[in-house]
Amino acid sequence: MTVTAGRKGQHVSSTIENEGFSGSIVVKVGSETRLAQANGDADRANGRRNGIETRFGIASGSKLFTAVAIAKLVEEGSLSFETPIKDIFGDEFPNFHKDLTVHHLLTHTSGIPDYFDEAVMDNYEDLWKEIPMYQIRKTEDFFPLFKDKAMMFHPGEKFHYNNAGYIMLGYIVEKLSGMSIQQFIQEQIFIPAGMMDSGYFRLDQLPERCAWGHIQLDDGRWKTNMYSVPVIGGADGGAFVTGPDMVKFWEAFMENALFSEEVTGQMLNPFVSVKEGVQYGYGIWINSKDNKVSKYHVMGYDPGVSFHSAYYPETNGIAVILSNQCSGAFSITKAIEESERLY
Repeated sequence: MTVTAGRKGQHVSSTIENEGFSGSIVVKVGSETRLAQANGDADRANGRRNGIETRFGIASGSKLFTAVAIAKLVEEGSLSFETPIKDIFGDEFPNFHKDLTVHHLLTHTSGIPDYFDEAVMDNYEDLWKEIPMYQIRKTEDFFPLFKDKAMMFHPGEKFHYNNAGYIMLGYIVEKLSGMSIQQFIQEQIFIPAGMMDSGYFRLDQLPERCAWGHIQLDDGRWKTNMYSVPVIGGADGGAFVTGPDMVKFWEAFMENALFSEEVTGQMLNPFVSVKEGVQYGYGIWINSKDNKVSKYHVMGYDPGVSFHSAYYPETNGIAVILSNQCSGAFSITKAIEESERLY
C-alpha cells in the first residue's frame, strides 16, 4: 500500500526504487504532513504489505527512550545526571571505575566493557553463538556478556559508542522505579506521548500490524530476524513504533510534554564532540552547521532493521524512516532532506 500526502520529490521516489525500500516514511513540517508512504512487505512469506500504521523495530533508536526514562527520574529527584554508579549499585559491578556516573553512561563516555563493540564487531548475530538469543529476556541477562571484563578507558576520557552503557541505564531505571525498563517506558513515555501503537514486543508473540525484519541471504532468499536479535527489546534497543507514533514522540519531547523545559534542554545539550559537525547529548545525536543546530536525530541498525528519525528545529520538521530490511533508511533520509529542504 502506498499513501502520499503533499508534495514528494522525484529524488525521493527514485531513491525508494533504487533501494528496493521496504518500510514506511512519514515527513511532517509544522502542521503539514508532506509525505506518508509505505512500501514492501511486512511478512514476505505471506505477502502481507507494509502500511503507515505498521509497527517496525527500531534497534538502537530506542536508546533515546531509555535516556528519557533516566531524565524523568532526574526530574522527580530519584537521582541526578552526576550520580556515581557506585551510589546506586554498591559493589555489584566491582570492575567498573569509581568515577563512573550516569552522565558517562548517557554520553557513551563511560569506558565500561561493551557486550557488542561496534568498533570491532560488525555482525550482531555472532553474539548468540555464545548465549542463545531466546535466553535474553531481562536486563540482567546481558550481564554475563560484559560485567566481568576490564574497563576500556577512564570515564570521560573519550566518546566510544557503547551498548552495555544503556543496558546499565535500564538497570538503573528498574532499580529505582521497581518496574521493568519496558514497563516504565510504556507507562511513562509512550502513553503520555500518545504512542498507543508502540511497545516492546516478544518476537515469538508479535501482535497485529508488526513487520518482520527481513535479511537477504547470499543465494538471494530471505529469512526473518527471529533468531538474530534478543527475543524482546530492552534498554539499548528493540522497541517497535509506527511512523505516526514517532512523530508524536518528537512533538511531545520538543514541546516539553514529557518533562520540564530545563530537563529537555539538558538532554539536548551537545556534551560530546564526535566529529566535525556532529555532537552527542543524552541519547540523541546532534548535527550542527555554522555553529547552529541543523537536526536532532536517532538511528538504529540490527539484522533486518534500519531506522532514522530526526527533528529539524529551523523548519519544525520531523522525518521518520522505518525499514524492515538491513539498509535503506540512511539514503532515504538524505534524499528527503535534500528534496524537502528541512534545514
